[in-house]
Amino acid sequence: MHQALHALTVAAYLTLVAGAAVAEPPVSMPHHPVAAVVLGAVYAAAATAGFARVRHTSRRGLRIAYIVVQLLLGYAVFVTSGAMVGAILLLLVLVSQSVLLLPLRGALVVGGLVPFAHLGMEWRAGLREGLGMLAAAAFAAVLTHLIMREQQARQELIRAHEQLREYSQQVETLAVAQERNRVARDIHDGLGHSLTVVQMQVKAARAVLGTDPGRADAVLAKAQVQAEEALAEVRRSVSAMRDPRPRAPLAEALAELAEQSSASGVPTSLDIAGQARPLVTAAQESLYRAAQEGLTNVRKHARATRAELVLDYTLPAAVRLEVRDDGTGLADETGDSPGYGLLGVRERAAHAGGRMSIESVPGQGATLCVEVPG
Repeated sequence: MHQALHALTVAAYLTLVAGAAVAEPPVSMPHHPVAAVVLGAVYAAAATAGFARVRHTSRRGLRIAYIVVQLLLGYAVFVTSGAMVGAILLLLVLVSQSVLLLPLRGALVVGGLVPFAHLGMEWRAGLREGLGMLAAAAFAAVLTHLIMREQQARQELIRAHEQLREYSQQVETLAVAQERNRVARDIHDGLGHSLTVVQMQVKAARAVLGTDPGRADAVLAKAQVQAEEALAEVRRSVSAMRDPRPRAPLAEALAELAEQSSASGVPTSLDIAGQARPLVTAAQESLYRAAQEGLTNVRKHARATRAELVLDYTLPAAVRLEVRDDGTGLADETGDSPGYGLLGVRERAAHAGGRMSIESVPGQGATLCVEVPG
């Protein structure tokens, strides 16, 4: 926009110089061609180099002073040239510059003052020419304002695109982090649980291998089945996005966990209260993984003689799962999650819109509770 105004200023001055060579001006009024060319050169220099400096300042007073000086200088060029076309174009350049330098109201004032350059003419001619210049000034002001708005809109669109690109990168980074956490939870809760069960079964088999080979073989057979299930769990996690495998009903899946826990040396029961109802995938996954992690911790840390799973459907708008044991309890009675597994349980519950809590009494056991909407 600024380069275009500079080019228009140069073109207007060259038109003024060409017009000064004509013997008679376009209207009958005194004229001084040499003075017009000199004053026009000063005006053009200020309208290019001077304007380039003024438009970079935020001082409104300096901008107004520039407009006033140029307006008076433009009047002088107009009068000394005898109202030549080049002088009119120079005043129209000033109208466009005022749109860029002043508020819209100020630019309208400048556009209204420009036609007063015709005051030295015979009144009929002055009125006719003044109205024509007023229309031209209004056109120049409106056109400049529209071009400026279009440029501002383009710049805002570019900034919006850049911001959108930054947001997209942030979302991508967050999605990667969430997926990484999900895979980590699946590995810990699925494969970690299965390997813990296998470890406990192998220990149990080795303990009775010399005295009861038949029982040891049965326990090892269960360990083999559990290892095969762990391998299937790994394959399911890897191919979950391409070939998701529907999980068994929650009660059935919990019963299988209780059986595995009992086979590993901690007798575990399953109690279901209320009428079972379907749950969203996130809620069911959260409850299942909570039971899995709770029983794993019971076998590894609690030194319990029994454990109990309680699935409670009696709440009106929620389903609760409790994992109870009669072991040593947690060292931290505040219920803060000491390990990654319980952190994963808490994250899954929060993702499903629920919550997790732990109650522990030293020497009397602990209760892990997860409640999700359903």
